[in-house]
Amino acid sequence: MVAPPQEWEVPPVEGLEALNTEWVGIVPYGFIRPGNAQVQYNLPWQWWGERTDGVEVSVDMAHRNGMKVMLKPQVYMPGSWVGDLDYDTEEEWLQWQDSYRTFILDWARLADSLRVEILCIGTEFKITQRKRSDYWRHLVGEVRAVYDGELTYSANWDSYEDCVIWDLVDYIGISAYFPLSDDVTPAVKDLQTEWRPIVRQLSRFSSKYDRPILFTEYGYMSVDGPAGKAWIIEKERDKRAINQQAQANAYDALLSVFIDREWWAGGFLWKFFPNDEGHEGYPEKDYSPQDKLAARVIAKWYAY
Repeated sequence: MVAPPQEWEVPPVEGLEALNTEWVGIVPYGFIRPGNAQVQYNLPWQWWGERTDGVEVSVDMAHRNGMKVMLKPQVYMPGSWVGDLDYDTEEEWLQWQDSYRTFILDWARLADSLRVEILCIGTEFKITQRKRSDYWRHLVGEVRAVYDGELTYSANWDSYEDCVIWDLVDYIGISAYFPLSDDVTPAVKDLQTEWRPIVRQLSRFSSKYDRPILFTEYGYMSVDGPAGKAWIIEKERDKRAINQQAQANAYDALLSVFIDREWWAGGFLWKFFPNDEGHEGYPEKDYSPQDKLAARVIAKWYAY
């Protein structure tokens, strides 16, 4: 669920229930400016839903309506991607490590006080997982000392095999934007075929660590060719035509392929806009299935 700019007058329960939602992912953002090692978060100028007070209300809304919660504190780098985060000196690395530790432990304590069911301790830190593996493994222990729920980490689809903490967390978390097809409107059966080798690989990986796999993010934009390379599609969305059927087919294929896999713990759809607030432009083309053909597809599979 996208953090809304201001507190809602009417909680978005109806929209979530229409999708047969059982879980809600809540994403409070922190920020790292280029050339800086400090994670900034919970600031007065941030959107309400990204701050402590908004998270508390959002978690309470979900729990009061019988939904469980994954809290996913996430770091945003303006003009870049956190997977490329890197530093030249040990001093900078230590500054970042201390700052991120403070960031995630603050959210872990809040998650524990709110009885959040799953905490995601990081998202797509591709380089830091490789270069600072001891830090990440120690961080898991620090989080467990203050948070009593289940843990995951969200690795990018192309680097989940390189993550160094799967034996320490409860779920193998993946941002599941696997590129499948560049077809304008890919057929469900063709996408299912493209998923098969990936499913086999994920099944083996789950067995290797004896952990279920959780799609900490998955989604498709409602444009031509949505099942291709998501990072390129996002940059080209203003040039791509609206295509609700293509988006619906992509969701249908993913859910039909994974729904019966015992090792698949489910997934968190990216994105849901509470009361239609928080769009960054192009709402008719974004990842949300709301008021689109994909909504019926998702509701069908979520009720499975």
